[in-house]
Amino acid sequence: MIGIVDYGAGNLRSVIKAFDFLGFKSRLVDRAAALDGAELLVLPGVGAFGEAARQLKASGLFDPIRDWLRDDRPFLGICLGLQLLFESSEESPEEKGFAAVRGTCRRLAARKVPQIGWNTVRQTVGGPAAPPLFRGFPDGSYFYFVHSFYVAPEDPGLIAATTDYEGAYPSVVARGRTWGVQFHPEKSGELGLRLLSNWVRQC
Repeated sequence: MIGIVDYGAGNLRSVIKAFDFLGFKSRLVDRAAALDGAELLVLPGVGAFGEAARQLKASGLFDPIRDWLRDDRPFLGICLGLQLLFESSEESPEEKGFAAVRGTCRRLAARKVPQIGWNTVRQTVGGPAAPPLFRGFPDGSYFYFVHSFYVAPEDPGLIAATTDYEGAYPSVVARGRTWGVQFHPEKSGELGLRLLSNWVRQC
């Protein structure tokens, strides 16, 4: 069973429909008790880092998710869900993330922010996500992005793929069974569905 975290924001309907289409059972997790029976956990995300962290704390989900990550149970963070894996963000310096990955989130230094639209994802040679997450499609494939901030892990060995938007930044990060993608696989057509399927099957 795949648990999909619901903290009052995020692209939940598209994520649920994606897993339904792939034939994987999922359910919404909006309180700690709903984590019971979940084998994999997905944290979708749109919006601001600080507000998301506050909502997760208000719902009682923040600490159980942090424990899930500490136990290295299968986890996928999407967009803001990736950023919340980190210790902090320039977007909301007063709020802390899960600190599952050491590092911070920084604002894109591009002329046009946010980045909205399709962009390429290039695997890091020898990176932790190659080959299982990207099995079945070529390097440099296009995925759909909507974001203003990017992650900056202290350990570059955790960077599985990068994307260039007036400068390269990490777009996939992996540590053990914790994965995070800056793009939206649920909005990225066939390849996005294949990536989600690869993640479930490898877990």
